[in-house]
Amino acid sequence: MRVPKSVLLVSTALTMVASPAMAQDTSAEAPAAAPQDDAAQQKGGLNEIIVTARKRQESVQDVPVAVTAISAEQIATRDVTSVEKITAIAPQFSVGRASNGSGAQLTLRGIGSSSTSIGIEQSVAVVVDGAYYGQGRVINEGFFDLARVEVLKGPQALFFGKNATAGVISITTADPTDKFEGMVKGGYEIKSQQYRLEGYLSGPISDTLGFRLAARYTKMDGGYYRNVADPINYTEIDSASVLAGGAGDATTHVAQPAARKAPGEEEFLTRATLKWEPTDRFTATLKGSFDQSTVNNSSWNYVAYRCGDGDTSQLNGYACGKDFVTHQNNMPADIAATYPYAKKDGSLYNKYRSAGGTLNLTYDADQLQLSSVTNYQWNNNRWACACDFQSGGSENGIGPTWATENSSWKAFSQELRALTQFDGPFNMMVGMLYQKTRRDFDQFVLTGGVSNSDAPEGYEYVTTAKSSFTKGETMAVFGQMTYKILPDLELAGGVRYTDETKNSFFTQPYNNPLVLGIFRDQNDPDGLGEVAARQHFTNWSPEATLTWKPTPDLMVYGAYKTAYKSGGFSNGGINSKFSSDPTADLTFDPEKAEGFEIGFKSTLLDRQLRFNVTAFTYKYRNLQVDFFNSPIFAFQTLTADARTKGIEAEFEFAPNGIAGLDIHGSINYDKATYTDFPLAPCYAGQTPAEGCNLSGNSRQNLTGAPLSVAPRWTGNLGIGYEVSVGSASKLGFNVDSKYSASYLASGFGNPLSRQSKYVTLDAGIRFGAEDDNWQIALIGKNLTNRFYVTGVVDGPSTGGGTGTAAGVKADQLGFGTLPRTVMVEVTKRF
Repeated sequence: MRVPKSVLLVSTALTMVASPAMAQDTSAEAPAAAPQDDAAQQKGGLNEIIVTARKRQESVQDVPVAVTAISAEQIATRDVTSVEKITAIAPQFSVGRASNGSGAQLTLRGIGSSSTSIGIEQSVAVVVDGAYYGQGRVINEGFFDLARVEVLKGPQALFFGKNATAGVISITTADPTDKFEGMVKGGYEIKSQQYRLEGYLSGPISDTLGFRLAARYTKMDGGYYRNVADPINYTEIDSASVLAGGAGDATTHVAQPAARKAPGEEEFLTRATLKWEPTDRFTATLKGSFDQSTVNNSSWNYVAYRCGDGDTSQLNGYACGKDFVTHQNNMPADIAATYPYAKKDGSLYNKYRSAGGTLNLTYDADQLQLSSVTNYQWNNNRWACACDFQSGGSENGIGPTWATENSSWKAFSQELRALTQFDGPFNMMVGMLYQKTRRDFDQFVLTGGVSNSDAPEGYEYVTTAKSSFTKGETMAVFGQMTYKILPDLELAGGVRYTDETKNSFFTQPYNNPLVLGIFRDQNDPDGLGEVAARQHFTNWSPEATLTWKPTPDLMVYGAYKTAYKSGGFSNGGINSKFSSDPTADLTFDPEKAEGFEIGFKSTLLDRQLRFNVTAFTYKYRNLQVDFFNSPIFAFQTLTADARTKGIEAEFEFAPNGIAGLDIHGSINYDKATYTDFPLAPCYAGQTPAEGCNLSGNSRQNLTGAPLSVAPRWTGNLGIGYEVSVGSASKLGFNVDSKYSASYLASGFGNPLSRQSKYVTLDAGIRFGAEDDNWQIALIGKNLTNRFYVTGVVDGPSTGGGTGTAAGVKADQLGFGTLPRTVMVEVTKRF
């Protein structure tokens, strides 16, 4: 389905449809809506939207922040069960699911963090129940039983965790209810043959203590992507024989095709909550969660959608195409039997486990509110991947590549805040944050057609191994003062000071003797085999906002904002024998944002129309960008200066007299470009005629070029309607579309990476009891079955001749999104 941009924009403007900040219950537990009397049902109109963008409950129309809020009702109606599914409601937000590195590329308003480095914290932070989750692996978490989701756009310095230079996804889970209640929900998704069972039980234990227990289990018998592959050969020679003067006779191993249907996910999530309210002033909420998910291929969504030298892959000869098809093979079973972290049969996998606990304390006095957020989080991710992502056999002259990884992350944080609540014109907020983190990383790579019968146990077939860790410690203090110059004019100013240290270590503890000319061994005689780095960063991030509210239904604001994200260490990088300064290669500088935002928020037509507009411009210094050099299988985190500027309009129309009708949408223009990247790396195979001709070192000037996954135009348009049927039932439906203009998925100007413009369509229909006691629903997503990518890597071991007239571009392997899915869902409440 192709819808011209002009049609979408004109349709949206004419209907004056709404912000995706849908109507929301004001309570955290989001109970079912109370029955309305006939007059209220006939009236219709907008419902109130409550957000916590400034750590206090406020109407979305009163907070001077560009925020999209998603209510508990909308989360259920549109099946928002992961960070990725938020993108359908907030079209400026994009999520690329990656197999390795950080595991994700989260992008908002064209600003995001590359996925290939595990050491990068996301520019778009995720905050769950007030606790900061900055790691890309957070997309592996399944989110369920939610009270609300808020997408805060632009730099956020004061109110959320460690800081975020591009925005924040704030997720609030549901709290215990005042009365006993429960829910059981069962679903079946047809495309992936996925079964889902979800439920919660909630209620009081005593007059002051409540509990909530929620869980979800899903199991796929099929998958979203087809793996079309034939058996391939992996031929290796024994380095011990070669070094002893022998011929190094070749041994051939057979790699069978990976799982035909991927990802074949199995997932279990649970969360327990205790909420204690001994007085009307003090609240303590303790939440503990556990998540485990496994899939049958860590790179299940990597698609060779554009070939570098024609229509077929340089690795395996299969046709490249924009479809939900991959070509990947398991590790040879006889090699996998003794290979670190491999399954005995060689099958590919990704296993993610996490556990966490958050304690929120709030004491609310007449003029002062004190709050505390204590969080501990841990996750472990293990995988085995076909890390050329489109397997090629030894017979093609390139040879396949497999790898396994075991990485863990743990963090403890403590945040304290004090917020005044004076009746006068002056108020303030002060706070502090302490966080301590540790990342441990081990990776084992099989490539190059070499083995070593003299290697330590378990390393015979390992080509190179990496071991790394980073210990981090952060202390931040922050504050904001607000002053009402006039009853309808408020000035707010604040600042965050951050002091952060990171101590890191990297080595390659084992390398096959035949690759020591490429990979530097930890005992290398040049003394550079072990890389230790101590990084210390300090930063001041101020901001100021002027808000004018001439009427209760109109607010105008202007803001100056800055933000900061610390530098770091590429734990999964490579210590190349060709590098004279591996410490510089593996470390990268802090990322900083600064700019302005103006906007107005209005509620019009007797509270039938909500219409908001925001304009922004932000400069980014040392934007962290990962470069993957596909011909030699190496990557490096670089920094560049950039700017994002644009305008966003969002609106919602709920007419009086038609209760249950809601029309909503948005139009967004954003120009995100490099402003200073004069010596950027050339993409693989780039020729001098294409600009790869600077400094004699395969460099290009990307100043003025677009950032990755940064479409100029995005928008959404939708309608929802719910109506009573008979005396005790109701019928509802929703139809929602999302539009994106074309963009480059590569951050280095590769024209083959271009994703063309697209429209996706979601829809749902539901029938159930008027009091929400039961419901049957049919939910469809991406009904146009449109294939599109939200990130890209150059195909490993493809492309070559960079900087020469004979350059051949690498195959483009995109992070594909989900195809058409249709779920049948039955809900019963009690």
